Amino acid sequence: MTNDDFDFLCKLLKEKSGLVLTRDKAYLLESRLLPVARKHNLKTLDEMVPIVRSRPTGDLMKEIVEAMTTNESFFFRDIKPFEQFTNFVLPALLKARADKKVIRIWSAACSSGQEPYTLAMLLAEQQAKLAGWRVEILATDLSTEILEKAEAGLYSQFEVQRGLPIQYLVKYFKQQGDRWQIDAGLRGRVKFRTFNLLEDPGSLGTFDVIFCRNVLIYFDQATKGTVLGRMHRILAPDGFLYLGGAETVLGISDKFQASPDNRGIYRPVAAGAAAQKLAV
Repeated sequence: MTNDDFDFLCKLLKEKSGLVLTRDKAYLLESRLLPVARKHNLKTLDEMVPIVRSRPTGDLMKEIVEAMTTNESFFFRDIKPFEQFTNFVLPALLKARADKKVIRIWSAACSSGQEPYTLAMLLAEQQAKLAGWRVEILATDLSTEILEKAEAGLYSQFEVQRGLPIQYLVKYFKQQGDRWQIDAGLRGRVKFRTFNLLEDPGSLGTFDVIFCRNVLIYFDQATKGTVLGRMHRILAPDGFLYLGGAETVLGISDKFQASPDNRGIYRPVAAGAAAQKLAV
């Protein structure tokens, strides 16, 4: 692939998904896009690029974006964020939302669904405390193909072995041939929707918790700031934003501050007294 073709694809990917690729990532571009080319009976990326140039908004470009933005996911990833959710975030929200008894959670860039289903399992474990409550989990991703997999809730033996405690596998999954399917009741707790993080999320409503983990690392500084600013607008003033362990708001956005003693969790700066009350 020529440098000109590489630059062309990188520019389109940034415009459509926010993904930033440098030349040292050319191998990643080729490894992920060659299967897309072959699916269209094209032998090389050199044959594919002219088609994309002529139809940059066509189905082929959509497949390219999805191939490049579909990231690895697994249950209880990094475990600590989910321990924080159970021991810190959920108790704080149960106290703060005692009148309305409604909690909304957004799993942004959810990939194949392991993150929102992990949250659904944790909430099921707390069902006694949540009697009479409505907890909504919205999971979004740019890829329609990966969302279809997530909605089906079917995972390979390898996928359920990565991070999922055996007691949860026994309790919440049923074996279907050589795969495992998560309980229908838990699948019903998660609503999946196609959404591009470069768009305004206002139509999604407001949230008490936003999980946006291991996503911002793929964006440039300006895009990170824009995404964080939009999330700030739809996050409750006393809400919680989760970022990945290698991500931060420092030098990017002044709308969030780190939650003391809870690495990876950020609170809206303009939360006022309510946030101070919850940050215990």
